[in-house]
Amino acid sequence: MIVKDLIESHAFKLMAGTDIDREIKNVYSCDLLSWVMAKGKFDTAWITVQTHSNILAVASLLDFACIIIPEGIEIDKDTIEKANAESVVILSTQLETFEIFKILYKEGVQ
Repeated sequence: MIVKDLIESHAFKLMAGTDIDREIKNVYSCDLLSWVMAKGKFDTAWITVQTHSNILAVASLLDFACIIIPEGIEIDKDTIEKANAESVVILSTQLETFEIFKILYKEGVQ
């Protein structure tokens, strides 16, 4: 699945970044940054409720396809600006984490 597909077909909103043609090969959800750094993989769609700029460091370090913020949680303005500067894609959705997993699973992401 491509990041762009989430935006075009599944009501996800692009909040930051431009590289929406990246493939999502897996999905991970966790809010403990050190745990994500230990378990995350290349081309991951990371679901987190964290919205501070430290999430960008983790996503950049592991070269994630995108960060997904669920449940309409507001994203810090500074985080959005920094994500744009660092080319980290952040998506927002009103969906809960489980619903996001269901969409990605149906699209073949495991």
